[in-house]
Amino acid sequence: MTISMSSASLPIYTSMLSNLSHLLDKAQAHADAKKFDALALTQFRMAPDMLPFTRQVLIACDAAKNGVARMSGLEAPKFEDNETTLVELKARIDKTLAWLATVPADKLDGTEDKDITFPVGPDATRTMKGEAFLKHWSLPNFFFHITMAYAMLRHNGVEIGKRDYLLGSRA
Repeated sequence: MTISMSSASLPIYTSMLSNLSHLLDKAQAHADAKKFDALALTQFRMAPDMLPFTRQVLIACDAAKNGVARMSGLEAPKFEDNETTLVELKARIDKTLAWLATVPADKLDGTEDKDITFPVGPDATRTMKGEAFLKHWSLPNFFFHITMAYAMLRHNGVEIGKRDYLLGSRA
């Protein structure tokens, strides 16, 4: 038995973005309890050459919406990437979730063998079949940025654990 492209993508992106929003709630509560400006979290980098927390969240949102758009042939909404606060980042997640909720399953199902060409850096592209793109590029990239956001918060003392990462507000 096979699974559909829609069931292998939309629920995953949706649940993990919801969990990321939950992590941001915990981050704000941590900053409030410790009485520090949450911008210290949003601007944090784990290494000097690594993108900051804010970019991890933005890229996770973009990976979800752009991945689904590329597979479905729909146009993804364009966002300005001007978020700087946890509240603004939560709004970005909400906008992404709202768009994902509008994508009909039939636009994704049957795209397993569709050629998908996507950027891999500023000057290069790559082409993969739809199923390979989902399994080996889009979802791994999405999880990478969600995981980096989680690790950055955890490193900064936000009391989160595996249950928060996997279950979010349902933990």
